[in-house]
Amino acid sequence: MASTRSQPLLFQPLKIANGTIELKHRVILAPLTRNRGVPVFEDTPEKPNRDWYPDELVTEYYQQRATEGGLLISEGLPPSLQGGGMPGTTGLYLPEHIVGWKKVVEAVHAKGGYIYAQLWHSGRTTIAPTTGLPSVAPSAVKWDDPNEEYPYPPPGHDKRAKYRDHPPVELTVSDIKRVIGEYCEAARRAVEECGFDGVEVHGGNGYLPEQFLSSNVNMRNDDYGGSPEKRCRFVVELMEELAKTAGQEKVALRLSPFGLFNQARGSQRMGTWSHLCKELKTKIPHMSYVSFIEPRYEQVFSTAEKDSFLGSWGLETVDLSHFRKVFGDTPFFSAGGWYDGNFSGVLESGRYDALLFGRWFISNPDLVRRLREGLPLRMYERDRFYGPFPDRERGYTDYTAWDVEKEHSATVDGIKGDVATTSTVEVKASA
Repeated sequence: MASTRSQPLLFQPLKIANGTIELKHRVILAPLTRNRGVPVFEDTPEKPNRDWYPDELVTEYYQQRATEGGLLISEGLPPSLQGGGMPGTTGLYLPEHIVGWKKVVEAVHAKGGYIYAQLWHSGRTTIAPTTGLPSVAPSAVKWDDPNEEYPYPPPGHDKRAKYRDHPPVELTVSDIKRVIGEYCEAARRAVEECGFDGVEVHGGNGYLPEQFLSSNVNMRNDDYGGSPEKRCRFVVELMEELAKTAGQEKVALRLSPFGLFNQARGSQRMGTWSHLCKELKTKIPHMSYVSFIEPRYEQVFSTAEKDSFLGSWGLETVDLSHFRKVFGDTPFFSAGGWYDGNFSGVLESGRYDALLFGRWFISNPDLVRRLREGLPLRMYERDRFYGPFPDRERGYTDYTAWDVEKEHSATVDGIKGDVATTSTVEVKASA
């Protein structure tokens, strides 16, 4: 459908999930870690709590951002305690998780919206003192930076631990099959028990799937490492099994081929991710959608620093057009730095089918309306992105809609500053 002056393509319908879901607009809530879960049980020195669940406040947060025919992607949900453990984050492996997320899904559906569960396995980016279990990775590679610390003190401690002091253990082939099974069980729970409309695998930002793709982390010499093709095997097998579990049309994948977060420093970027995408398009042709992070967007480094990395790889002018071509008619999403000042004409160019918004959806629960009507966006509070906090609602559910906000003189007029740049402290807890 061609766009018109009065209705840009961003606000026109889009079919995903192999045509079984028709979105009424293309403004999508990006997956955002907020650390607002409630402890499953009271924390004690003898038995520290390591699990959290979503309650009514979490339900309210997602309901506030739901719109008729709009798509929300949940925060990252670990398929197991070993895959997560970060304070305030909730998974999909306990009965309390299922009960809580079912209420979230029902609230979003009540407003006519759709919601996908993002499955997130941290791999080597979590540590044993946090989960009480060994962290796992493709290879037992220690953290490069000897001083970098996990962002939260482990349960029962008042100081943060260094990554390098807690290296991961290498996954055996049987371990790999077990982890894939945990993903599949989480997907089944998400769709069948919670009612999510689909699941998205977090395959970027240096988490477990990308750890297999990264040559500086994956040092294996078996069928899961040693070449770009073999390093792709884990992700391909994972997506194939998820498609068998939930249906091709209900699975999606998020990728960051040019990301640096969490020490993703692998080489052979184009070769590795090109092979991955070709395999996925061949073996799972009816995937719901794919979501890519922009090449020059980086959670840790500035644009200039990121350009320096791209230049060192010979990718100074790289964009996502190659991957767009590989995936053909699979809906293709873009995330990374989008706001009200730069989306105009992007979808009309044919580069993408939809855009994901993160920070500005945090502080503007009615973001869809504001973008459509050209209303000013309210600035977010950076230091309230990631909990846990005793006052959980602040910077979470207390942002007001335009009709309420316009009555107050504190309304922020427009966007100021570089929205594509953020600090290491802010994003270390980001999923």
